[in-house]
Parts: sequence; C-alpha cells; structure tokens
Amino acid sequence: MKVLIITHLAPFPQNSGYPIVVGNTIKGLVNSGHQVSLFSLNPQKHKSHHNTEADELIKHINYYCHQIDTSISLTNAVLSLFNRKLHTVERYYDAEFERLLVKEVQSGSYDIIQFEGLFVTPYLAAIRKETKAKLIYRAHHIEYLVWERLAKQKNDPVKKFYLRLIAKRIKAFELNQLSLFDAIAVFTNQDKETIQQHTGKQIPVEILPVGLDLLRYQPDYRKTEFPSLFFLGAMDWMPNREGIEWFLENFANELTQGELRTRFYVAGNDIPERFDDYEVVGKIFIHGEVDDALEFVNTKAIMIVPLLSGGGMRVKIVEGMAMQKCIISTSLGAEGINYKNGENIIIANTPQEFHRAIKRCITDENYCKRIGLNARKLVEEQHDTHKITQRLVSFYQHTLLPS
Repeated sequence: MKVLIITHLAPFPQNSGYPIVVGNTIKGLVNSGHQVSLFSLNPQKHKSHHNTEADELIKHINYYCHQIDTSISLTNAVLSLFNRKLHTVERYYDAEFERLLVKEVQSGSYDIIQFEGLFVTPYLAAIRKETKAKLIYRAHHIEYLVWERLAKQKNDPVKKFYLRLIAKRIKAFELNQLSLFDAIAVFTNQDKETIQQHTGKQIPVEILPVGLDLLRYQPDYRKTEFPSLFFLGAMDWMPNREGIEWFLENFANELTQGELRTRFYVAGNDIPERFDDYEVVGKIFIHGEVDDALEFVNTKAIMIVPLLSGGGMRVKIVEGMAMQKCIISTSLGAEGINYKNGENIIIANTPQEFHRAIKRCITDENYCKRIGLNARKLVEEQHDTHKITQRLVSFYQHTLLPS
C-alpha cells in the first residue's frame, strides 16, 4: 500500500503528543512493508531537529518539510471578529505547499492520503480533484470542543465571548470538512460519538487508540525521586497552560509550606515567561523543554494532569502509564483511556480531590508503585503500536473496498 500522510507540524523531534502519534504511525507502516510519504508544514517557532532514530526512519520514507509562518498579529485577531476569517486554521494555508502537494499527489499513485488533524484540511479540495485515493481524516481531538470547553472556564465576559465566537466558527468549518472525507479515525469513543451525531453513519469512523513502541519505555525505579510531582506537556497548547496555572494557583502554597510539601517539576516546550513567577527555589521547578522526556519522567514519581478543557486522548498519560508512573488526572484528561480509577490511575476533578490524592500518594510509595504497575499492564494490552498498526492497516483495507 502507498500512503501519504500530511501534517501541520514536523514530527521530529517526537517531544509532544502529535509528533509521537504521527511518528509511531509511520514507523508501524514502514515496518509492515508499506510505502510512506510524509509532507509536513513546519511553523517557524517549531524547531525541527532529528536524532539517530528519526534519521533512520526518514531513510525509509519520502519526506518533505515546508517552513511556514503561522503567527497571528493582534490586529488580525481583532479584525477576525468582524471579517469572519478563521485565522486559527487559515494560518496553516500556504499556496506553495499546496502546489508541491498537488504535484506529489499527481505523480504518487497513492492508495491512502491521511490528513492529520483540522489544520491541514484547507488542502483537501485541491487534493480531491487530483486523485482517486481514499482520503482519511484522523481527529487528534474535536477542535471546536476544545474551544467550547475553554470558554466555559473563563469568568471574564470578553474572553468568554471571544472564545465562544471562535468555537462557533470552528464548529461550522470542522463539521463541513469532516463530511468530505471517505473515512475518519479517532482515538476515543467519545470523539466517535460526537462525530456521528453530526455526520450520521454515512462516513465510517474507526477508533484507533494511541500506540506506543513499548521497547522505548523502560522504567528504572532506582533513578526515581520519591516523593515528587511532575507535569510534562506542550505549553503552546492552551488547555495545558490553563490546567497548570489552575493547579499552581490552588496548590503552590501547599506544596511549598503546607502538608503536601514535596517538589513539583514542570517541563515542556513553549512555557510562557510568566510561569517563572511560580518558581520557588528548591521546591517548584519550571524547567522548560527537556533534552530527554522519558529520562525526565523516569526520575519523577507522580504525574499530575490537571486538564480542565481539551479533548482526544492524552499521549503523555499513555506514555506515563508505559513508564509505570502513578498518575493523578482529571476525568477529562484521562478521556478515552480504558482506566479503572484507583487501580491504574487516580481521578481527581476538584481541588479537594487533588489534595486527598496527592496526600495519599506522597506518603505511600507502595501504593504509587501498584498504580504504576497496573498502568503499564493496561498499556501493554491496549496501546502496543504493533497491535494498533495491524488495526490501522485493516481499516485502510476496508476503506479501499468497492462501496
């Protein structure tokens, strides 16, 4: 099978959820004997770089990376209130990238062309004209729900109005785009149900969870600092910023002076400078991007995922489970994962529930280890990339059958 994958972000380095998912998908397809091409946009703020593993994978695919400026000026953001432009999506359109993409499609004789998320769908119409390949959309999350949930969290009426307006426009665009694909892949049952509510059952929707190469995830308790709390995630994604700010505002004093006194580490790319104000010497550490994410995770004990908005399946939780971490998450953060609360993860949705969960975890190392071991078992059963790749290929093959 010949597969073309289109992304709005270069999947190298694999330091956040989107690149990890895309990279593992490509690796699985290549290892299964399929021909893969990857056409990626790469925003200027995203520093794409390769390691040995990435370089080895690139040798086995046809890869093109196109630099693009996706920044939005304050003026354009304000004007969008009146001119109805959807800058959140339109900033990813580039005429030269479209020309090269169409040229590739015309000459590539692809069986499957997969669009990774909403931000590459502006190229759908041009590609549809030039190919008989099946066009598949993979929803990393339902974009309009992210904005609706963000709006609900805001008390400022101006911010709430603006976010609701953006959510309304994204919803109209997103639902229209979804109706134009031959098939859709999602990570969670919740996303499948949402899509089918809007599209009916005319378009096949397949649930394919996040898959990980478990050989890369080798926990070593000898290196783990207990007790310690940590968060790891891309901070250019608004729900992550919002969640960590909420957590720090509620727990900074407890972590530094109260009964939850333990070290808390925050790491991830694009952390805003204002987060430096939360840093407390020897107690709260704002790291920024780390060189080796898995090594960072390995050296910390308890993972905090205080998401109040967002959607889809959180790759960092699945990775944390693979590293046998004890994880405390909101139910929204753990959405789509077949967890059992208190067995392979701990769910906390209020400050009081987080307080109780943290207190229990930092005082009972054996409890944390049991949660982590059960989490690893869950990932081995349901998130092994080899199993997920087999399901993905079957999905492709079914989509290719004559209707």
